[in-house]
Amino acid sequence: MQLLGDILNQPTQQGRRGAPVRRQSRAKGREGTFWRPTTRQDVRQLVLAARRYDMAGRQGGQRNGPLGHVALEVLDYLANLIDFRSGRLDPALETIAAKINRSKSAVVDALKALRQHGFLDWLRRYVPTGSEGRGPQVQQTSNAYRLFLPAAARRLLGRYGQPAPAPDDHDHARQTQAAEVEAMRAGLPKKERLLFDIEKGPLEAALARLID
Repeated sequence: MQLLGDILNQPTQQGRRGAPVRRQSRAKGREGTFWRPTTRQDVRQLVLAARRYDMAGRQGGQRNGPLGHVALEVLDYLANLIDFRSGRLDPALETIAAKINRSKSAVVDALKALRQHGFLDWLRRYVPTGSEGRGPQVQQTSNAYRLFLPAAARRLLGRYGQPAPAPDDHDHARQTQAAEVEAMRAGLPKKERLLFDIEKGPLEAALARLID
């Protein structure tokens, strides 16, 4: 079975009892604080920012920008797969390739591009093989991925990257309502206007008795 370390053309190190695993790999289930909760809105902003980033970096006459269309497909798939509550994101390389109908090598290149431009990072992991005796005791498993929105891409979102202000019609409605309340108050008799300005409760009842 071809190891993920061989696929990515990175050197390997010897794990427990001679098992080949990628350098800086961590046992699956011990991701610690690598994953972080997120929201659907944040993920949508990230995907939009990546598309604008790729388009902005596209040179004249070129079909692809610095990320490339395969990287955008990979990012879109990961964005739809992520667990918002925990941030968990760990599909196998073969799964990504099959879901977007791309070759494994194309997916590897896409992941590298996303990482190079700050949209993605990953944590290498391994799992026990369950083998006893002289065979490898651990083997490489799928990476844990984490999505990022780099500052250069966030700036391309413009107002979409900022907290949404209150809509103009909402502010207008509040102003209109306040004007209507004030007009109604001004038309009340003096006694009722005094009661109108006091909060409901014992004080209002006492003042009403004094006015009577």
